[in-house]
Amino acid sequence: MTSKTDTICKIFSFQDHKSSPDPIFDISPECLQPSPVPIVIDNGSFQTRAGWACKGDKLGSPRLLFKSVAARSRGAARSETQIGNDISNLEPLRWLLKSQFDRNVVVNFEIQELMFDYIFSHLGVATVGSVEHPIVLTESPCNPLHSRQMMSELLFECYRVPCVTYGVDSLYSFYYNNALCNLAPPHSGIVLSSGYHCSHILPVINGRLDAANCKRVNVGGSQAASYLQRLLQLKYPGHLAAVTLSRMEELLHEHSYTATDYHQELEKWRSAEFYEQEVHRMQLPFSAKVLGGVVSVEERQERRAQQLRRLQEINARRREEKLQQDQERLDKLVSVQELLEDGYLEQFHKNLVELNMDSAEELQSYINKLNVVVEQGRQRLLQASEMEQQMEEGDAVNEMDPDFSEENPETEKTVNVVQPVFNMAEYHQLFVGTERLRASEILFQPSLIGEDQMGLMETLQYVLARYSPEQQGALVRNVFLTGGNLQYPGMKERIERELLAMRPFQSHFQVTMASRPAVDAWYGARDWALDHSPGGDGWISRQDYEEKGGEYLSEHCCSNVFIPMTIVKPVLRPVETPLVPVTMTTATSPGAMAPI
Repeated sequence: MTSKTDTICKIFSFQDHKSSPDPIFDISPECLQPSPVPIVIDNGSFQTRAGWACKGDKLGSPRLLFKSVAARSRGAARSETQIGNDISNLEPLRWLLKSQFDRNVVVNFEIQELMFDYIFSHLGVATVGSVEHPIVLTESPCNPLHSRQMMSELLFECYRVPCVTYGVDSLYSFYYNNALCNLAPPHSGIVLSSGYHCSHILPVINGRLDAANCKRVNVGGSQAASYLQRLLQLKYPGHLAAVTLSRMEELLHEHSYTATDYHQELEKWRSAEFYEQEVHRMQLPFSAKVLGGVVSVEERQERRAQQLRRLQEINARRREEKLQQDQERLDKLVSVQELLEDGYLEQFHKNLVELNMDSAEELQSYINKLNVVVEQGRQRLLQASEMEQQMEEGDAVNEMDPDFSEENPETEKTVNVVQPVFNMAEYHQLFVGTERLRASEILFQPSLIGEDQMGLMETLQYVLARYSPEQQGALVRNVFLTGGNLQYPGMKERIERELLAMRPFQSHFQVTMASRPAVDAWYGARDWALDHSPGGDGWISRQDYEEKGGEYLSEHCCSNVFIPMTIVKPVLRPVETPLVPVTMTTATSPGAMAPI
């Protein structure tokens, strides 16, 4: 005989993190001498990270980490704008939140300028009119030339920076982790990155990005959070206001995972035992004041008796009011009839018209009917008063007779009945079951949210098919995963399984995950700035900006490929000479008129 162990319920509470404002740091002398140290900014669509390109644990880590959002009401001044961690709770101000991004491309440069002001002021840059530090800035893969042109214009014209360099965040992470693994450059591989708004597949051949074969999937963390929110709001329509986007992001980061085999994992959730073991119960905040509780039989009987007395009093009051109205109407009709008996015919007929009656016979019939109604009303009042007296006497007998409950077996049975307690805490719990894996599955099946496009692995297969078998083998030997939206447990195993089904039999591949998928891009940009001094290869100086334009990009191992903008000059058509009409003249005699 097997013994069943009670399953322990996994009950979790939402943290509801409240961010605190970032401190304003004092700039360290190491960042100024012997030359200004570059400022590294990972301009992410979900979170911005900024710091100094220095070595060490203190200065060599991001000094600022805040969400890339700004809250400013319409018509408010720039000084009233709240940015990043200045907003302690995003939910009340979500309708005011603005971002500089459209998907992963910077388009709102007014908000971007506010972000730069926030970064420079909190890092302690106090120079007036300019920023004397070089800038290392991340941008999206295959960033449009117009976006880079506006960014360069903002940095060089507004902040007057000495030089700037642009790089792709996921390539910086690739660069950093290859250096950690002591892989000799140039590196080849394929980078799978997934951020807040979209995901990318970036093939890298001999240390350079193959921009012609880069692909984007328009699914990221924001779509996963919105999908999870819709699932739970449909499941719990009574808690719509409590299922917020901030809590859904917390569920994604802390409680979601990726299934190695999606359909097989869903079959496991059909088992009641598996469900009880794996379901996460998220406790919502609620008031501990419970209406009711354990109510005894005596209290329920007392409440019912009070309600009965209250109803009887209301009915008695209504009967009395109805009887009084009928009696008044009867007295009025009788007084009109007495006018006829006393011989006041004129007044009698006048009152009949006011009563909307035609004759004395009709008046008499109404008087007879009202007499019957009044008499019945009086009898009902007498009966109700007698019933109330009997009930009061019965209650008194019950109180006087101590053996009344023993003589009545039915009341003895009802004493043992206890009303079930309403569990207020359980009512305010969200049972997160299959939603834990369904949210991350949209990376592989965008059709779950109605997106008509390929998933991440289908797109990877399409990209690999564009290369020769030798190049495919070189790329899959280093499949690199980075980005905050690939941190789900089981993500690496799922991609390995998909690659195993995709690649030829007995072919070799290797999948590696970034050591810190969310922040490795910043550390990679820092290491690149330490290895490449400002003014050298990969940097755009002010002179380059003025001579080659704002869209110019100095390429390096972690940058996009620069494709200059070609302006097609219109072809000048040859000027055709206009045709001049020729008038024919003939010789005429002196007296004749010439032709007009």
